[in-house]
Amino acid sequence: MLAPSWEEHANCLTNADEQDMLRVLMDISQREAVNLQQDAFIVIGRDTRPSSEKLSQSVIDGVTVLGGQFHDYGLLTTPQLHYMVCCRNTNGQYGKATIEGYYQKLSDAFMELSKQASCIGHEYKSLKVDCANGIGALKLREMEHYLSPGLSLQLFNDGTKGKLNYLCGADFVKSYQKPPMGMEMKSNERCCSLDGDADRIVYYYYDVEGCFHLIDGDKIATLISSFLKELLLEIGQSLNIGVVQTAYANGSSTRYLEEVMKVPVYCAKTGVKHLHHKAQEFDIGVYFEANGHGTVLFSKGAEAKIRQLAKELEDKEKKAAKMLENIIDLFNQAAGDAISDMLVIEAILALKGLTVQQWDALYTDLPNRQIKVKVADRQVISTTDAERRAVTPPGLQEAINDLVKKYKLSRAFVRPSGTEDVVRVYAEADSQESADSLAHEVGLAVFQLAGGIGEVPRPGF
Repeated sequence: MLAPSWEEHANCLTNADEQDMLRVLMDISQREAVNLQQDAFIVIGRDTRPSSEKLSQSVIDGVTVLGGQFHDYGLLTTPQLHYMVCCRNTNGQYGKATIEGYYQKLSDAFMELSKQASCIGHEYKSLKVDCANGIGALKLREMEHYLSPGLSLQLFNDGTKGKLNYLCGADFVKSYQKPPMGMEMKSNERCCSLDGDADRIVYYYYDVEGCFHLIDGDKIATLISSFLKELLLEIGQSLNIGVVQTAYANGSSTRYLEEVMKVPVYCAKTGVKHLHHKAQEFDIGVYFEANGHGTVLFSKGAEAKIRQLAKELEDKEKKAAKMLENIIDLFNQAAGDAISDMLVIEAILALKGLTVQQWDALYTDLPNRQIKVKVADRQVISTTDAERRAVTPPGLQEAINDLVKKYKLSRAFVRPSGTEDVVRVYAEADSQESADSLAHEVGLAVFQLAGGIGEVPRPGF
């Protein structure tokens, strides 16, 4: 989440020889007009991986040698570290810069929000959580008693055995469309998975016929933004709310938001930093990648207005304003916090009286397929329109357009990988067979026009 100019500085620093380190640091300081007389204060956290303790000590050594001050929080999720930084940068206005402060702030907002539900049955209070054998397990275990009796958590893959993210976690569940190893699921039980550092979340369940249903970031964004829209209507406020998606968002989610909920949707390039910056343009910006990484951003003006209304309004309107205020307090100032996302989702489901099946049934995802095509040089592919259209090589976008016309409710796009010489192909259509066929044909076009190497894409992937 560095600003682009600081990404450039980080690259320069990383590639500098040891004897040039001080010179490069001074050059960055001059270019960014850094006040070298100001004391540096560094906030440090680490996860449960064996390498983390040594890496953390290296940071401490580096800060110490340069005369900086630091506070080592030890074991934290990535979003909890963001919380600590925000608390310190706002001199405690955002919250208390301790792990207890984090737990207290989120649990207070959750309990306050949940008690507005007219009647919370047992099915809304129980949730099974796959913690990916990561840091999230440790922190959720510490937080459990703060949430009682509003929410009962059953933790699986809690790090006592098993490897980090191995056959478990949000990425595994999303990629393989099946539950994690080690979790016992009954039909219609509400379950979710965090990723290893607890900044992503996906939900899922088995139906009565034993069929697995994934509820990914698209449906999380839909649930949250729809609820926010309802609360804004309740208090008569026309704050500018927008949902930011990537090209990978399912077309059904986009149509549901725009046509049913009347919430404007915008598309940004893949990557949280692009979504985050776009979301900052709205009074209330909602973004979630399909993999479950996302959050809600409230502008300072929107937050101030909502908090004022929560004091001034009466009766039903006051209740809605208070709910909005609780949601502001629940969303951590991170680019995505799986724990705060989970608490918001759980509260909304209880408030609306929605089962996990009813949430899933808001719309039906269009069948889709993703494949990779190996190429000699991924840079021959360039894109525009938030990566939805290929600019080069010549003729590729025209070929994609012709292929898309062959299938109903279809679309497809290609984009170069950010890390390896492959081109990623995404296709969706009205049936899985059509989506698979469209992906294969687009993959062939990429192979032929963009310098494919190795095995030619085959049907069936």
